[in-house]
Amino acid sequence: MRRARPGAPPRGTAGRALTSVGAGADFEGGGSADPEENRPAGPGPTAVKEPAPETARTERTPSKLWHITLSVSGGAVPLEEVRRGLEQLAHDHPFLLTSRYADDHAEIRYWEEARDLHDAAAVALRLWGEHRSTARLPPWEIVGLEVIDRETYHQRVAEGYGPPPAAPVGVHPY
Repeated sequence: MRRARPGAPPRGTAGRALTSVGAGADFEGGGSADPEENRPAGPGPTAVKEPAPETARTERTPSKLWHITLSVSGGAVPLEEVRRGLEQLAHDHPFLLTSRYADDHAEIRYWEEARDLHDAAAVALRLWGEHRSTARLPPWEIVGLEVIDRETYHQRVAEGYGPPPAAPVGVHPY
């Protein structure tokens, strides 16, 4: 339940017009996909209908695989604590490929599925902070991030100048 003055718009919506989107033709609820046909008769809020851009697509953008290398660093922590935290992170985040660590820094590599680079980078930048308390990770900062698509990763490896060879899957000291 929302507490507000009757008739007051929700916070943060000033100056924004709300519009409704009609159900698609394949929606089982019946009705037309045209919002004008589904609008109830009588007075009510009206929205300006803007023409859709010619390049707009109705299908979803397929997601891609992105290779992530996340580097973190900070004050020295006992190696046993770093290892235990990274092992817990690997358990919590099953797509983790490998982690390398020392008492004051670590590198995590994994694959992320995302629509585009921006989404993959946003997820990667949240990984350490979101798992810091649950995995009891050191209070380090992210100091590096590399996000490359699958094709680029394989091209680099094939040409011999890809990321340095990772240790076998798992958590390993430098």
